[in-house]
Amino acid sequence: MRATIYYRGSLSSCNYDCPYCPFSKNKDNAATLAKDRSQLLTFVNWVKAQEREGHRLALFFNPYGEGLVHRWYREAMIELSLMPHVDKVAIQTNLSAKLNWTDDLNPKNAAFWASYHPGQVDEAFFLNQCSELHRRGLSFSVGSVGVKSAFSALASLRQGLPTDVYMWVNAFKDKKDYYTAADVAFLREIDPHFERNAVDYSSQGRPCSTGRDVFYVQGAGIVKRCYKDRTVIGHLYRDGLEGLSADRPCTMSCCDCYIGYIHMPELALSRVYGDHLLERIANG
Repeated sequence: MRATIYYRGSLSSCNYDCPYCPFSKNKDNAATLAKDRSQLLTFVNWVKAQEREGHRLALFFNPYGEGLVHRWYREAMIELSLMPHVDKVAIQTNLSAKLNWTDDLNPKNAAFWASYHPGQVDEAFFLNQCSELHRRGLSFSVGSVGVKSAFSALASLRQGLPTDVYMWVNAFKDKKDYYTAADVAFLREIDPHFERNAVDYSSQGRPCSTGRDVFYVQGAGIVKRCYKDRTVIGHLYRDGLEGLSADRPCTMSCCDCYIGYIHMPELALSRVYGDHLLERIANG
């Protein structure tokens, strides 16, 4: 079986305090960090065992907070990238951690979703981090939330990035009718696919790969069809992939999140992102 697994452990701490993020400047205590580490080790061991089962996996870490400042996420990325049955291992990160450890990754299947946070990090530092990934030949995209106060910073970052690095912009949806036509045109110059993200897709009852061969796993092994659907469909370590897999049309009225709507087959977004769907790199 080929499956995509999104993994989110107990980590909820971040070294940034973005005003639009509910997890900004959280600080996990030692017990929570130890729990998160233990959960991740259990997950890595489970992934390792799937080679014997004949499964091929694509993995994406999207913790609440910043994972790569913790050694266990870096070690997990390295170990998973070297497993022959893992086609992709990617992580969402603010790139604040040192990157020398990435020399040990398999560059053919390790990838990064790099989030830029104006006001939290110096542009020159972030661009240097991107250059380090680029120099190592690692697959990565760069992006940010399209709040109006960040427009000039987003344009500056786009100008500073290598031309072959794709930059995405997440639409700010907390305020209705937030963007003018001029705003949309401006953001389209930075991200040609911005308007795909600005839409809330009608999804209730529509086909979706989530729950069939795409699964959203929480640290203890609890599996949901997607993170926004609170219904638990099983347990990764008890049920296994075959026991979890079933056609599950969406139960939500709409889908507004990239890691959700990309799995709606009617949108055919694999034609836009190809083999780089997880790390969000458009073909052109």
